[in-house]
Amino acid sequence: MSVPKKNEIRSEKLYLLLGEEELKAIDDWRFAHRFPSRAAAVRELLRRGILAALNTDSVNKKAASSGDFRVVDDAVKEAFLNKPPRTKAR
Repeated sequence: MSVPKKNEIRSEKLYLLLGEEELKAIDDWRFAHRFPSRAAAVRELLRRGILAALNTDSVNKKAASSGDFRVVDDAVKEAFLNKPPRTKAR
């Protein structure tokens, strides 16, 4: 997890429209990983996505417009379905 630098100022806003299924996937991930806010979870997912993109050529080059890119696609659904549920530590 990336921790912001002490003097780092977040001055830019990013507006993003998501579908109900996409937002649910982000929120489910946030709660499973115990992030304090949706914004923090989205920043971490972006960081992880950028790192993964640097190490792979799995970019969706067939998409024609920004609306063609999805947070939840068949690969994500498959990963969620095949992942064993997390158990709480006691």
